[in-house]
Amino acid sequence: MQREMAIGKERLDLCITYKDKKYPIELKINRGKQSIEKGIEQTLGYMDTLGCTEGWLVAFDRDNNKSWDEKIYQKTETVNGKMINIFGC
Repeated sequence: MQREMAIGKERLDLCITYKDKKYPIELKINRGKQSIEKGIEQTLGYMDTLGCTEGWLVAFDRDNNKSWDEKIYQKTETVNGKMINIFGC
């Protein structure tokens, strides 16, 4: 596992290497729809650079007015044949 791996001009938050495969993980503070969109875009860029087809985006929601049921979710998006697993917490 590596932290803040330099990938191109940006820095990947986490990259897990397992059995010679790399799995990028981007962490974001959820400040609305744009945070998630930017996170997806970044994750796709890291996946392209690393040559992988699966990545993860974890979005932390710090809004005290939301219940945990509203904050916690999991979904998967496929973009150009690449799978991004998105987790809200």
